[in-house]
Order: sequence, then C-alpha cells, then structure tokens
Amino acid sequence: MTTNLPRPPPRPRGRPRKFDPDQAVATAQDLFLARGYDAVGVADITEALGINPPSFYAAFGSKAGLFARVLERYTRCNGLPLDALLQPGRPVAEALAALLEEAARRYAANVADPAAAGCLVLEGQRCNDPAARDAASALNDAAVEAIRAFIAARHPRQAEALTDYVGAVLTGLSTAARAGQGQERLLATAALAAQAIRATLAA
Repeated sequence: MTTNLPRPPPRPRGRPRKFDPDQAVATAQDLFLARGYDAVGVADITEALGINPPSFYAAFGSKAGLFARVLERYTRCNGLPLDALLQPGRPVAEALAALLEEAARRYAANVADPAAAGCLVLEGQRCNDPAARDAASALNDAAVEAIRAFIAARHPRQAEALTDYVGAVLTGLSTAARAGQGQERLLATAALAAQAIRATLAA
C-alpha cells in the first residue's frame, strides 16, 4: 500500500542570512561615527553584527562598500535638511544662519551620546581609504553645490567666497564637536559666523 503524501517544499540553497541589512547599516553607522572610518576594522563590524567575514563580504562587498551605504543612510536620516533650510525666497543671510545653527545642534557632543559628535560625511573625507573618501566627498560636493546655487541666485558675485566660508565653518564645527565641544559653544561659533555673513552681504 502506498500513500501520496505532499512533498515538503525545497529548501533554499545556501545559508539563510541571519541579519537584517538595514539594521546592520544602522549599527555600522554608530561604529563609524564613534571611532572614525580608519579605526573600525572588518573584525569590529562582523563582531557588532554577529556575522562571519564571508557573510559580511557577500552582503556589502567591502568595508568601503558598507561605508557608502552608511553615508547614504546618514545623509537621509541625520544630515542637514538643506531643502528645508535653503528655500527659494528665504533671505540668504537668514537661511545660512539657520543652516549653521542647525549644524551646531546636530554636531554637538552631548552627555547622552558623546560618541555621536560631528558630521560623518565631513569626517569621512579625511579617512585613508580612497574609495571611502571619494564616497564622502561626493556627498559633500553635492551639498556644497546646493549652498552655492542658493547664494548665487541672489548674490552671484559673493557666492563662491561665501560658499567657501560656510563650508569652512561647517568643517570647523564638526571638528570642534569631535573634540568634545558642546552645543552652547558651537551655537556661539555659529552665531559669530552668521554675523560675518550678514555683514558681507550688507557691504
């Protein structure tokens, strides 16, 4: 006597992935922001994610590949909201002052999360890995161009110098935050820079 029992569905080939890639990127973002790109090794990442190196390379290709995904997430979730700050029709001095103030608030070191200070994109441009550095620079270049275009729409002659100045202040705020400066001091720096911008545009 035979019975025609249903066959079980075929098992998927290969080992199932034991981690959520999106959550992995979020975890890696915390590591890179806390320690800097160069100080985080693949072993540190795989330990934090609870996976082995082959699974890591299968998912992300390389440490720089993971960093590129981290930067995309950081820009989307934690980056400065340029579209909201640099709205057409908003006075340029007012918009740039708001941009610097928002950067100071976001970059500041704080007691609750002292490792999350500074800007991951700006700091990423200083790393030793050319691929990771290029990924960070591409995102920063896009932000710089957005600032330049916003200024140039009404102050074309001052656009280049003001864009360079704003970029230098943003980099300085990030560096100061990484060194431990809190929000109050960074906001004071941003306010002084805003005064210089207003004076430049009024001249």
